[in-house]
This record gives sequence, structure tokens and C-alpha cells, in this order.
Amino acid sequence: MSTMTRTAGPDRRRTELAAFLRSRRARITPEDVGMPPGPRRRTPGLRREEVAQLAGVGVTWYTWLEQGRPINASPQVLDAVARTLRLDGAERAHLYRLAETAELPRPAPAAGLPEDLPAILAGLDPMPACVTNARSDVLAWNRGYAALFPFLVNAPEAERNTLWMTFTLPPCCNPFVNLAEEGPLFVAAFRHRYSRHLGEPGWRDFVRRLCEASPEFARLWARQDVAESGSRLKVFRHAAVGEVAARATAFDVSGAPGARMVVYRPVSPEDRERVERLIDDPDLAVHDHVH
Repeated sequence: MSTMTRTAGPDRRRTELAAFLRSRRARITPEDVGMPPGPRRRTPGLRREEVAQLAGVGVTWYTWLEQGRPINASPQVLDAVARTLRLDGAERAHLYRLAETAELPRPAPAAGLPEDLPAILAGLDPMPACVTNARSDVLAWNRGYAALFPFLVNAPEAERNTLWMTFTLPPCCNPFVNLAEEGPLFVAAFRHRYSRHLGEPGWRDFVRRLCEASPEFARLWARQDVAESGSRLKVFRHAAVGEVAARATAFDVSGAPGARMVVYRPVSPEDRERVERLIDDPDLAVHDHVH
């Protein structure tokens, strides 16, 4: 194995760490931390020396940390930086992983799915449900999910991915109604998982291709936001039945590390009835045009 191959992982982590720290520093103003605004600033947010002062660390050390240099960072010092930058739980865990300090255990790659999973998915109908891996590739689904997202389940395997669908389908076919609100959180939750797979070619290639295919994803990815997944209200549209509002909740799949079951619970009886109509009449679930 060449030296370049051996160091690709750490170098990639340091690059991500530098970009993440700069983005978190830029969002905090001096007023936010009780400091005078001072003279006109060339860039938004705190200066490096101000972060170092507030965190109680050396300016040179913090500068090297933000530049991605290979320096040691203790949990206590990282905690001080995290408090200064007002990182939430997901962002703090992300910082620790990138700094390779007290890193959380890496999940094993998704194994074969449990044999009972198809029956479980079918039993959830008419609630749409699917199983994805950490990269958001869709591995299995039920009839409700296929009826609500026909473009996704019929896509080539390389594009059978919820992020890919969300950010690349044209407006006429994109089922996401509240994408402006949910899109940033979707990308932030993906970055939270991505930090566990730095250096893996499949993940890097997927992000590269999606950035090329979607300027909006590229813009959100550059923000360096990080969040944990949670139950969210999502609103989808379908040409045949109109809008369907559902709460999406994810569950880890036992026996398949990295895999998650995502269940969409229709919010109202009307939303449930619209999904049932799509399941009962397969012709309705087919879109009226192709690209």
C-alpha cells in the first residue's frame, strides 16, 4: 500500500475538520458572545483569536486546528471549543469524529436484511415504509412506499436513493412539497452519518455526483451543517391524489448495522385515504409522463 493511500483518510478528516470549524465560527457574531463588535470586519463571525480567547486555548494551537494540521486535541480542549462555537449534540459528536478524539464506534457495513423484513414492511401498509442504509440507498419497501414514490423504486439502482431523488427530480415530478424547510435538515443529517465514512470511495463519489447534479445540494453541503435524524413532518404531492402529509420516523434494523426502517405515518384520515387509493389502483400510482 502506498504512502498516499495510507494517509488519505487522515488528510480527508483534517480537511473536513478545517471546513467545519470555519463554518461554525462564521455563524457567531461578537455580540452573540458579549464582545464589542469592534472595527469593520472583512468576514462574518468571530476571528480565530477570539475563539481561542473564549475557549481558553492558545491562538496558534487553535489556528493550526482550524487549518487541519495534524495536532493532538484532548476531549477537554475540544469541549471548550465546542462550547465557544455553540455546537449542539450532533455537531459536537461530528467534531470529535473529525478530530479523531473519543470517536464514537463505527457501525459495521449493512449486512443482509433480516428474513422477516418483507413481511414486516407489508404489514405496515398502507403506511409507506422503506429500509435504507446509512447512505440513504433504498434497500426494500412496501406497496405504500412504491405507490407514493414510483420514480424512486423504479430508478436504476445507483439512483435509488432518497437524497438523490429529493435533489435531482425536476419540479414537475418531485414529490417533496416542503423541501425548503426539510432539505437543509436532510443534508445535515446525512453529513452526520458521512463523517463515519470519510475516505470511503463510494461515499465520496456519491457526494461528488450529487453536487454535480444538484446546485441546491452542493450549496447545502458547503454549509457544513450537522444534525441528528428525528421524526419530521413531510409533505408530498402526487399528480393523481394531491398532497399527502406524513410524519417520518426512523428505526434501526436489528441484525443489519447501518440499516434503518423509515415509516411514514399519514397525519390525517384524508392523507391515509389518498395513500390507500394509490395502493388499490396501480394505474393511479403511475405518473402521466416520463423524462
